[in-house]
Amino acid sequence: MKKYIVTLTDEERVQLHHLLSAGKAAARKLTHARILLKADRNAAPEWTDAAISAALEVTPQTVANVRQAFVEDGLEVALSGQSTRNQRGRKIDGECEAHLIALLCQPAPTGHARWTLRLLAGQMVKLEYIDAVSHETVRQSLLGNELKPWQEEEWCIPPEQNGEFVCRMEDILDIYTQPEDLKYPKVCIDELSKQLVGETRVPVPLEPGKPRRYDYEYERKGTCNIYMIFAPFRGQRWAKVTEHRGYRDWAYLMRDLVDVHFPEAECITVVVDNLNTHVGGALYETFEPAEAKRILAKLDLRYTPKHGSWLNMAEIELRVLNGQCLDRRIGEVRIVEREVTAWVADRDAAHATVDWRFTTDDARIKLKRLYPVIQSNARPLASPAKRVGAKLGATEAAARIRQRVQKRTRAKHASPAP
Repeated sequence: MKKYIVTLTDEERVQLHHLLSAGKAAARKLTHARILLKADRNAAPEWTDAAISAALEVTPQTVANVRQAFVEDGLEVALSGQSTRNQRGRKIDGECEAHLIALLCQPAPTGHARWTLRLLAGQMVKLEYIDAVSHETVRQSLLGNELKPWQEEEWCIPPEQNGEFVCRMEDILDIYTQPEDLKYPKVCIDELSKQLVGETRVPVPLEPGKPRRYDYEYERKGTCNIYMIFAPFRGQRWAKVTEHRGYRDWAYLMRDLVDVHFPEAECITVVVDNLNTHVGGALYETFEPAEAKRILAKLDLRYTPKHGSWLNMAEIELRVLNGQCLDRRIGEVRIVEREVTAWVADRDAAHATVDWRFTTDDARIKLKRLYPVIQSNARPLASPAKRVGAKLGATEAAARIRQRVQKRTRAKHASPAP
């Protein structure tokens, strides 16, 4: 004897037939509708669960589950298969979630570098926003709001409404849109400091099932500097490894740029950041005045805005270099130079470059907050005639005051003594 008897009303039967004739619902929902129509006690002929299972190619347990869902929860639950009897209410409601987000936007408590899920859960209970909550519930609530307190990013934050910033930014962006000219090439230059680190023990090589292993101890052997000259429109780059990063190193780099890399160029546009060594004075500190002037005459230095070094494509190239070549322990300058030279050769052979698409028009839309706000109610300038008239009026008034002072002085001296 069946425990759950399906008895459909005329309205429910019409609803199921309409659902099947439309055929727009999910396949699972349509199958459950067919099960209910065949399992109806008023249907003729009467179907057994085994017959329904064989006809619709479902298991007998599925037929039994649909029967039970219809008797206990109704038609909609039997069709969708989602019961609401055992569902629990949200632990964190809208008001509690607002407190959670506000708490996350504040600095972490003293003694903690950042918020963690367990710290947030404990703080919510401590501030009596909620009686008890687990860190997993906090995680699910933050996941719905796309908030991740355990992640941080280092970012170059530009100043807002700064005319100097947008002026230099648009200057650099305009350079990137100009066509390439062999007589007037465009390059980007930046540098990277690499710490030299040596091994104290020989690393264990890679084995099946085991990664390469190296000892946690290391030996510091100083630092070196890597200059990157990147010509994005040609897909070429030149790297130079030096022991220091000073005026003389920069000056020799500029001489190589003019005499070695682009000897036929009439003028080279150089995009650089605002490091204190990136100045023309470094050439005069290194070479004779005539030589320094000769080199500078072929250079057009264009500086990125402060806090805007991301506009320098050489910085992107250095990040690729660091990730593909230098992200390991290297203890000697000659090894760094050898590895960087091999990396440059591979990149040049592949004609790798940067596909720069950010333009001035994009900046005026996406970075609108950086542009100064022009006051529309500013007082207009007076016409030249009015300004001259105002100046003459002020001069005449000053003359009259001077005459009054002179008259009083003469009257004072002309008065008889007591």
